[in-house]
Amino acid sequence: MDILSDISDHLSRQALAFYLGPDVTAITANQWTPVSIKGLADFFGKKVALPKRAKGNPWAAAQYIESRRHRKTLTAIMNAAFENPVPPSPLHQLIAALHPPLIVDSWYDGAMRQALSQDKTLNWGEIQGINHAAINEYRWFTAYDATGEEVPMESVKEWQTLLYKPHGSVSPHQNYLISDSDYVEVLTEIDIQTPIPESVKERRSSCSFLFIGCHFDDQMLRSFARQIIKRSKAPHFALVDIENLTRNERRFLEEMQIIALPLSLKKIADFLSDYLSSALPERRTE
Repeated sequence: MDILSDISDHLSRQALAFYLGPDVTAITANQWTPVSIKGLADFFGKKVALPKRAKGNPWAAAQYIESRRHRKTLTAIMNAAFENPVPPSPLHQLIAALHPPLIVDSWYDGAMRQALSQDKTLNWGEIQGINHAAINEYRWFTAYDATGEEVPMESVKEWQTLLYKPHGSVSPHQNYLISDSDYVEVLTEIDIQTPIPESVKERRSSCSFLFIGCHFDDQMLRSFARQIIKRSKAPHFALVDIENLTRNERRFLEEMQIIALPLSLKKIADFLSDYLSSALPERRTE
């Protein structure tokens, strides 16, 4: 497939950024960990009696819980949703072994962090989106090193690989963007890129993106992805189920110059494994 040759070329030039969705988490997650926005909404519904308008929508459900039960309750429910650590899948480990300049992980688990931590030769760190109210400061994100300690943003320049969790994560310190009010603040300014870290802007400028395990049938997720890959190097690539794409997803792919790849997660893992074996034998994974 010529497109896979193009991806190989991007990899060889360190010009490919990865954008991961919850389907990647689902590879190794247990049955209690939510691995979709619907699954997360259902988890909220099991913990709190939700009004009809909030059912099936995790952002609205989270807002209802925050408004009626306080932010601490919402955070506790999110912690419970992701309290069982998701072990890194072979796909996580392959991506870590590639040492890409940028990995965007759009779900709340810590599997990608754990996969990166297993590579003791790699200098890496993480930036997470944060909730203003939770820290009593007006800032959009925070940085953590490989040990999970908060570090100055200047440290990011030294990292070979940057893991960016725009919606936050259960690890290392339970930061979550989840409620409607969280996203109203971010989306108000995301068009002018204020909530996007400068280091992400710098790294994406020389990269195309490969979307794996993502769904863009939700407007908020499309808005985030659109702004995160802004001013990067098109074309991009996405693993999708072409026959089941919604009209909005098709428009989004066309608008953002994303080439649809009808490949399974296993197929892309096999491709990355073959690439590592042939092009980078010194990083071969077990």
